[in-house]
Amino acid sequence: MGKDKNPRRVADNEAMAKLRMLRTSPQKLNLVAQMIRGKSVDKALADLTFSKKRIAVDVKKCLQSAIANAENNHNLDVDELVVAEAYVGKNMVMKRGRPRGRGRFGRILKPFAELTITVRQVEEQA
Repeated sequence: MGKDKNPRRVADNEAMAKLRMLRTSPQKLNLVAQMIRGKSVDKALADLTFSKKRIAVDVKKCLQSAIANAENNHNLDVDELVVAEAYVGKNMVMKRGRPRGRGRFGRILKPFAELTITVRQVEEQA
C-alpha cells in the first residue's frame, strides 16, 4: 500500500554526486571540470591533486563522493570507473557594494556555483 520506489536518475552502471553552494564563479569552476571529463577516476584524482586552482580541492571531494556512491550504493567496480559527465551550474549571487567617488556605489558580485559529477563503469578493452 506504500508509495512506489523513486526511479534512479542515472543508469544502472552509473553513480552521481552533486556539490552545491561552491563559492566560485561557474566559469572558473568549469575550467577545472573540463580538466577531468572523460578520464579514468584515478587519472582525474591525480590531476586534481596536483592542480594549482583553489577550487580543485572541492572538485576532488565531489569526485571522491561519486566514487564512494558507486562502490557502496551501486556495487560498481572502482577500477573500471570513468568520469562520464562533469557539468557546472549557476547558483545564487551575493550582492555587496563599496562606496565610490562622487556619491556612487560600486557593485561587487560574489557568485556561487554547483557541480554535478557522474561516473560510469566501462569494460576495459583488451
